[in-house]
Amino acid sequence: MKSVAVVGASGAVGDVMIRMLQERKFPVGAIKFLASERSTGKSVTFAGESFSIEPLSPRAFEGVDLVLSSTPASVSKQYSPIAARAGAVVVDNSSAFRMDPDVPLVVPEVNPHDVAKHKGIIANPNCSTIQMVVALKPLHDAFRVRRVVVSTYQSVSGAGQKGLYELQMQTLAYVTGQPSPEPVKFAHPIAFNCVPQIDEFLANGYTKEEMKMVNETRKIMGDDAIDVCPTCVRVPVLYSHSESILVETEGPITPEAAREAWSHAPGLVVVDDPQACQYPLPASAADRDEVFVGRIRQDLNRPNALLFWCVSDNLRKGAATNAVQIAEELLKLDPVGA
Repeated sequence: MKSVAVVGASGAVGDVMIRMLQERKFPVGAIKFLASERSTGKSVTFAGESFSIEPLSPRAFEGVDLVLSSTPASVSKQYSPIAARAGAVVVDNSSAFRMDPDVPLVVPEVNPHDVAKHKGIIANPNCSTIQMVVALKPLHDAFRVRRVVVSTYQSVSGAGQKGLYELQMQTLAYVTGQPSPEPVKFAHPIAFNCVPQIDEFLANGYTKEEMKMVNETRKIMGDDAIDVCPTCVRVPVLYSHSESILVETEGPITPEAAREAWSHAPGLVVVDDPQACQYPLPASAADRDEVFVGRIRQDLNRPNALLFWCVSDNLRKGAATNAVQIAEELLKLDPVGA
């Protein structure tokens, strides 16, 4: 049994992490819930018992074996190393340590072996990256992926509770004929709109979110030669991210061969019957842990290129579920300690 701390327990991802620990029956001995001062004292229910959220502080990690953390990167940079020095292993959901060469960046369906390389911190990848690499891994193993062109359609829950609230309030204003609240979380109104910007723009014209997909994909897949060309878009959907992906491989690839590779892939489900209008939908993927692929078709001009549609719940597989799966991989390394 493990002593567990959930950091950021009052947030959108923290809430799902708590549910995932229960749903997946993670062997929790003692547990505590930590968050910022403004959330201190709020109640959390776990395994039928009520807990008060405690303030995040250096002493809060004493006696803790495992930390599941979902906080802004600035908070993670401060507290995750403190927790690691206190003897805990931290699964960090922020961007703070993802590209640190000493910190494994793990998607258990893709590179579970990297968990063993940790030095106290394991990074949980970006939500849009996680679902894409789950779909790419079987293709890379069979056909060697060389180039990926991806456009994302990312739900507002990727921006946390404030993102959800902004869409809901703008939509309510629209349908009741009231003035729309000014956007706060997003650069433009999100209701009935699409915003081709997630995070800040960089000097190269890409956003931080887009460059996360580039760099994290290469690190997780263990191949710096993979060319990733992303465009990240926020859409007025509550839960689940969708991605339109074109993948180019070293040799020829067909939809039939891709389906065969995916049929053996853990955590991945093919939903692909165009005649019956069956394909992955964000509404259908919500509250599920799998990555769904469909709309599988050959590039019209190139035998080594394939297009497909990829959908997954960004709060579950894209964040909380992946974090708990990493913790489960840690248990395999130390079954006696479990």
